[in-house]
Amino acid sequence: MDASAVNINVTVDDFDAIVNYADQSQWFTPDPSSADFDAKASPWWMGTFHKTESIGASFSFNFTGPAIYIYGQKGPDYGSFSVELDSNSQTLSAYATENGTAPVALFSTNSLSYSNHQLTIKNLGKQGQDGGGNAFMFDSLQNTVQVAPAGASVNNSTVQEDNSTLTYSGTWGSNKSGNFSGGGSSFTNGDGASVSLKFHGSTIWVFGDKKNDHGLYSAVLDNDTQQTFNGVSGCGGAFGMTCEQQQPCIKYFASNLDGSEHTLTITNMAGVNQSFFDLDSIVISVPSEYAPRNLSGSASSSSTGGAQPTTTGSGSQNNAAVALHVFNPLLLIFASLCLFTKRFH
Repeated sequence: MDASAVNINVTVDDFDAIVNYADQSQWFTPDPSSADFDAKASPWWMGTFHKTESIGASFSFNFTGPAIYIYGQKGPDYGSFSVELDSNSQTLSAYATENGTAPVALFSTNSLSYSNHQLTIKNLGKQGQDGGGNAFMFDSLQNTVQVAPAGASVNNSTVQEDNSTLTYSGTWGSNKSGNFSGGGSSFTNGDGASVSLKFHGSTIWVFGDKKNDHGLYSAVLDNDTQQTFNGVSGCGGAFGMTCEQQQPCIKYFASNLDGSEHTLTITNMAGVNQSFFDLDSIVISVPSEYAPRNLSGSASSSSTGGAQPTTTGSGSQNNAAVALHVFNPLLLIFASLCLFTKRFH
């Protein structure tokens, strides 16, 4: 990692669509749409978490950058879990004699090559002489990315769902809610309905809500390979209007982009259920100078020590915009521009 560059830690919540659960039914999570849900009273990021007692339950996350930090809970009910990062695998334990009352780092490394990485966390339960049980709990993760070279400044640009720079195809409707970034969102349940944006920037976030009547959607950036994501709510369960998380979730993220014009297209894959896709807003990081990293072909070995950022903290952070942990003072201006009235990551 180039410590002199403008680097940020992007916080990814357990509900965010860029985290992939192999089998959502193996996990339990609070319901953000229930009447008694209070994110601000919870120590967990966004007030949610994913907890399982199913042996073999797993989630994966693909990322680009030199560092990643996984947060969750330790306690007497927790056992072992495996971390597979690229070609490296290790077994760790989440056991502790007392339940933690705030997120702790379950795994971290800041010694990776600046390249594309694949991470998979799998619950192993009680192993051998483990003192714990079969549980595992995941709260959030952080991924370090470079948004600009040393000496550059960065501005954030927010594109709301009704911005004229967005090109919609198919039938779309609109919602109004104080939970949305600009007070509204666009939605569709049309199969093949899409939204496109041409932009300049080094990093892009797409935000929207999640619900159990949402489903698959694809994202294509420029001429890159199509990526498919699942917009079903973190609670899982049957298809229906349940378990809605209106606080904006990350639906797509890309970094290390050059200064040319880029095109992002997101397409709803409604299928037989006529599932929905919702767009809240898009945030673009625009640096004064571009210097995308040359991605190396292989990753260096990972380690579990030396987590640099603070823990993700309490649910009171829900009012933060893009959740940034600043490695470079130049980014303080950028971070202040990101703090909108509603929570972004």
